[in-house]
Amino acid sequence: MHHKILIVEDEAKLREVLCDYFRSRGELPAQAADGAQALAMLAEEEFDAVLLDILMPGLDGLSVCRAVRRVSGVPIVFLTALSAEEDKLLGYELGADDYVTKPFSMSVLYAKVSALIRRSRGNMLAGDVLEDGGVKLVLSAQKAFAGGRELALTPKEFALLRCLMQNRNIVMSREQLLVKCWGYDYEGEARAVDTHIRRLREKLGESASCVKTVIKAGYRWEGEG
Repeated sequence: MHHKILIVEDEAKLREVLCDYFRSRGELPAQAADGAQALAMLAEEEFDAVLLDILMPGLDGLSVCRAVRRVSGVPIVFLTALSAEEDKLLGYELGADDYVTKPFSMSVLYAKVSALIRRSRGNMLAGDVLEDGGVKLVLSAQKAFAGGRELALTPKEFALLRCLMQNRNIVMSREQLLVKCWGYDYEGEARAVDTHIRRLREKLGESASCVKTVIKAGYRWEGEG
């Protein structure tokens, strides 16, 4: 099956090399020379994966990733010369699925992208549903159910619940939740998360016990098993 892959890279030669390689493997690459062009293309059509350079003039890759993650779960792989741990952590916090440092192996990059697409396709074939601890999320429809009833969640409450359930048994700090649910440029207090968690628990009913508070650390979802 052919996959549509958007390659966002301001260096024309590397962009062409990437397109040629993915085309040689039977894929359908498209290219964007900057962040603004990438967002315009993503608004017009759907892609199976995005390869995204970070250091670009104008709208950088981090800003593009942040904007995309507000509306789409398409797999994103950062391609960058930045190798410091803090740079990688920031990329993951913004929602990137993988991080490949230049120079890189084309075959390894292709393998990573293919694996991410398979995982993403598997989620779609499963109905894009998360279910645990008596709670069911239909991600594509932005709907949540608990105790056999649909929950009237705000967008932020839904985003928090989704993030916690997708990171089951992992402690998520308030800062991490702010980045994932409010966006990296949010300037409010991290304690705003506490208010939304309290309201979310009130709406979850019996399943509220799945949202655990970890003192001085954040929150963790503990469902079944």
